[in-house]
Amino acid sequence: MNDTATIQTLSGEGSFEAYVAKPAGNAKAAILVIQEIFGVNQGIREKCDKWAEAGYLAVAPDLFWRLEPGIQLDPDVEDQFNRALELFGKYDADEGVKDIEATIHWIRREAAVSKVGCVGYCLGGKLAYMTATRTDIDASVGYYGVMIDQMLREAKAIAHPLMLHIPTADHFVSAEAQKAMHEGLDDHPKVTLHDYEGLDHGFATESGKRRNEEGARLADSRTAEFFAKHLL
Repeated sequence: MNDTATIQTLSGEGSFEAYVAKPAGNAKAAILVIQEIFGVNQGIREKCDKWAEAGYLAVAPDLFWRLEPGIQLDPDVEDQFNRALELFGKYDADEGVKDIEATIHWIRREAAVSKVGCVGYCLGGKLAYMTATRTDIDASVGYYGVMIDQMLREAKAIAHPLMLHIPTADHFVSAEAQKAMHEGLDDHPKVTLHDYEGLDHGFATESGKRRNEEGARLADSRTAEFFAKHLL
């Protein structure tokens, strides 16, 4: 079953919507699904629905609500892709992490699910890393997160498990950036990195031109095992 929820910001001065997918029975834990630059579109909702089918409460907050509430874009349509890049350029990730923290609070208090993990893609991969460094989230997963190499100084604050999926041919994350991520995180006791040789950005999208079936299935299976280990 799916629904929408209204979540108050940490300051209480605003609110934003979230897509909520509920399992058939009691939720065994919660997964906060963090959008790409395309909004809470069909692909993100499908990811939530899959987590709900697996017994989790899944929540995808509209993180672009300050820019254009409810926007949904298709990465395979050129003008929509370009619009997404414009929004990304205007987006304040620091405010975004606060909205994610507000969503964590909503899950624990209003939905009454204590264990919460997050999984994010692209911009959401960056935000998943920031969530691991700045909140008390129980476990975090990032797919092809951008700009993480610029935030490695925050790694010392990671207190709970974090896993990152890194496609080696990511045209948004250079080989130098990937190397820096490995150098900065490989020895961290809470962090696991997985490389996907020859795959590009967006390989685990639910559908569309970017998806690589084999790579997506492998990464998603690792994510499912990771959450089963750290949330259940």
